Amino acid sequence: MIPVNEPLIGAREEEYVLECLRTGWISSSGRFIERFEEGWATYCGQKFGIAVSNGTTALQVAVGCLGLKPGDLVIIPTFTIISCALAVIYNGGIPVLADCDPRTWCLSPEGVKEAVERETKKGNGHRLKAIMPVHIYGHPVDMDPLEELAEAYSLAIIEDAAEAHGTEYLSGRMGSSPAWKRCGGLGDLGVFSFYANKAITTGEGGMVITSNAIFAERARNLRNLCFLPEQRFLHTEAGHNFRMTNLQAAIGVAQLERIEAILEKKKAIGKAYCEHLKDIPSLQLPVEEPWAKSIYWMFGIVLHEDTDMNASQMAQRLRDKGIDTRPFFLGMHEQPVFQQMGLFGNEHYPVAERLARRGLYLPSGLTLTESQIDEVAEAVRDILS
Repeated sequence: MIPVNEPLIGAREEEYVLECLRTGWISSSGRFIERFEEGWATYCGQKFGIAVSNGTTALQVAVGCLGLKPGDLVIIPTFTIISCALAVIYNGGIPVLADCDPRTWCLSPEGVKEAVERETKKGNGHRLKAIMPVHIYGHPVDMDPLEELAEAYSLAIIEDAAEAHGTEYLSGRMGSSPAWKRCGGLGDLGVFSFYANKAITTGEGGMVITSNAIFAERARNLRNLCFLPEQRFLHTEAGHNFRMTNLQAAIGVAQLERIEAILEKKKAIGKAYCEHLKDIPSLQLPVEEPWAKSIYWMFGIVLHEDTDMNASQMAQRLRDKGIDTRPFFLGMHEQPVFQQMGLFGNEHYPVAERLARRGLYLPSGLTLTESQIDEVAEAVRDILS
């Protein structure tokens, strides 16, 4: 079976982990944690990094920095992982959904504008607090229009860049001085996951990055049970044990040292798939907009409506040929858990619904070989011929 993803671990990772084991620095203190935090924040163009236990907790901490009041609203894409909605709900807020762009599959700026206008007309404008763009499968959200909306309505921006390590966006491209910026460094707060399938991995793990010193201090407190400096075991608010270990950070430091090679491999896999599959009329392939530098974190394909199978059936046929895949996200508005909470009743988002039913992604891990790419592409072509 060709796996959908395998992490690539090298000798430097082993060296650094062994250092942790030999010195005893295996928990949530140690030189690798600060080194990883500083290195990753600098790489992404932010001042502060706060390492946490995983990407989901990073989202929860980032939203927690905003100090939401019960019923405050945060706009998120419906086409995303459930962690985004849960982070808002766990912090007392209510997620407001928007559809995704049919080309990039990322949060649609037009959809966000419609959501803002809709909530404003309902008298909820004062409850709108933030926008959470999610950079999907290695391609950035079109951020300039979102930044304009955020400024106009005094909204914070929390970037979920879990799938977009090293992805770049041409910021301010309609102005006089456009500049390429890395995702995670475009908003008030950036959020990353370092799960085993991410471009940079620590096994589990995540990070919040920001250039706001108040947010940074707040995030550090939230991840560490909100201990008071002057009286450690006196608590005036509830925090969490969301700490990353020095062992995890050691792996992250080693991975960061060779990030350019990692990203080049990811891009090469994406471009190879594009070349192999570009002439199959029944497929929509990933795009790379002129204002984007995608890393093709996972190579997604979407079956056209006239294809006589859905994504689930396509995945089974690929599995029969020894190829593992993963489905696209199911929209938040179609999740039973949220419907049971009374959220998103009678809401429909046609782009997200189409992607959920007709989209899947192919093996895209760093251990993938050229011959395996050829084998996967040939299998896709054979099934659809």
